[in-house]
Amino acid sequence: MCTNFTPVQKPQWVKDAFDIDLPAAYAAETYPGFAAPIVVQSHQTGRVACGLAKFGLIPAWAKDDKISRHTYNARSETVAEKPSYRTAWRKRQFGLVLVENFFEPRYESGRAVRWKIGLASGDPFGIACLWDRWTDPSTGELVVSFSMLTVNADEHPVMNQFHHQGDEKRTPVIIAPELHKAWLGAETMLASKFMSWQNMQSLYAQASPRPSN
Repeated sequence: MCTNFTPVQKPQWVKDAFDIDLPAAYAAETYPGFAAPIVVQSHQTGRVACGLAKFGLIPAWAKDDKISRHTYNARSETVAEKPSYRTAWRKRQFGLVLVENFFEPRYESGRAVRWKIGLASGDPFGIACLWDRWTDPSTGELVVSFSMLTVNADEHPVMNQFHHQGDEKRTPVIIAPELHKAWLGAETMLASKFMSWQNMQSLYAQASPRPSN
């Protein structure tokens, strides 16, 4: 489960990777309810765009945004059936969350210690996500939101060390750069095949104290 990450801070990397511009004005660290940059693709025109979306998917049928407190991660094994996600999955609303790294708790010392996880190469990367649109009934505002897709990581050499002993280990699905286009335009059957950590790039992990205010 991922509740906190560092959104991409390198506009040139985004330009080189997708030939699009990175939006401005978002927090240096993202938590549920915060806005962060995601990349999406139109299935009609093939146009790729990058915009800000809220972390925590709000399905179109939601009465308010409170559901987003529970929908920032989506289990890939059940995403096609769960009411919060199944419409976005069926409509192939696949995206990439652009990040520098993400954070997970490790309990080896008996207390939660925040660790930072990123690519061994040090490059930014894209995490597979589902996105949806929701209209706030109280204001009429159109809100775009997303959920990271996750898979079991009990046997992952890096991600199996996080969270409480006995808990299932999970990891966000990182999409390799050469597969970005295929993921964004995938049919659902192909999208399911992306849901594996075996295809992910090498990761590193290191202890990372929370920044002081």
